[in-house]
Amino acid sequence: MLRVHFSELDLARLRMAVRPDALWETVLSFHRLRENRAESVYGKWRSEARNRLNGEARLLAPLIPSRGYFPDFLTPAEGVIGCDAAMSALRAISGERLHAELTGLPAARALPGWIRDLAQGERRPLDRLISTLRAYHQAAIAPYWPHIQARIEADRVARGRALLDGGADGLLASLPPTMRWRAPVLEVDYPVDRDLWLRGRGLLLLPSFFCRGTPVTFRNPDLTPVLVYPVEHARCGLTSRPEQRPAVASAAGSASGSGSGAGSGSGSARTLGKLVGQTRSAVLLEVGGGCTTSELARRVGVSLASASQHASVLREAGLVHTLRQGGAVLHTLTPLGAALLRGGAPGERVFGVPAALPPVATSGRGPSGRG
Repeated sequence: MLRVHFSELDLARLRMAVRPDALWETVLSFHRLRENRAESVYGKWRSEARNRLNGEARLLAPLIPSRGYFPDFLTPAEGVIGCDAAMSALRAISGERLHAELTGLPAARALPGWIRDLAQGERRPLDRLISTLRAYHQAAIAPYWPHIQARIEADRVARGRALLDGGADGLLASLPPTMRWRAPVLEVDYPVDRDLWLRGRGLLLLPSFFCRGTPVTFRNPDLTPVLVYPVEHARCGLTSRPEQRPAVASAAGSASGSGSGAGSGSGSARTLGKLVGQTRSAVLLEVGGGCTTSELARRVGVSLASASQHASVLREAGLVHTLRQGGAVLHTLTPLGAALLRGGAPGERVFGVPAALPPVATSGRGPSGRG
């Protein structure tokens, strides 16, 4: 168990990450990639990602073991800004830190030569690592980023409502069952027994799509405290078929009667009503900022049962994501739902086409709690 100790100052400095973290998702997805489970959440993603990869998994495997510790430097704070910022932060890591964290790997003596050279502070192996991580991210994460963002944003909406309703106590009490708030300590299911004293630094809560089971934090207690935890998943999981996706957005755009496919304001709302029905269109519009089923019924002016039915239909169509929070459910838009509302305007494509992978050298060679 991990015990996170809060002071009053730490509670005041409790915060949520503003978006998914590019490198946390990259590293944690590597654990999911090597699993062999038949499942709805990661199964199709795993198959598609494996087909796109070109030697990156073999290179990263010694750095990211299937279980236990992986180096903290792989997930710099800049990852929440984006992949490019994270890679720049990696490039600036000191040789002393590289050596200290790489020698902490359980198979340090059996590491391939380029990683041993990296531990000695040589910069060429660091360039190789950055190139490999970037290529892996482009193949396994970037094509799915809008859906990852949607899941993270749904969780953020839920935590934000808990914060507004109950302050920091309410937010911490709303976290998934793997974490239990017993003030002033947050008890976290964890592979090893340890204590994390925040000492006035606060805590960054980071919901993650690829984190499974138990939350994850840094091994080094002196780093800015971060707690990565798994979000709730839709049963359909992730898919990536770029050739099919624009058709959905263009359906909304063509219905708007505009040759460019752009739609906005009341005209877009009227067009959406023709496409999916006035009541369902109103439901989708009201879900935009996130709401419970009761709030949805009140805003649209329908019964609770009717609101629940409409939300269910929209969820099955991939337009709405539903997250259970205590005795209520919270509905938020998916990227596809947001695209439909705005009419599939050019320049606002929700789904990204996988970018071409940069060249990667091919030589060299479960639970992810970090000691």
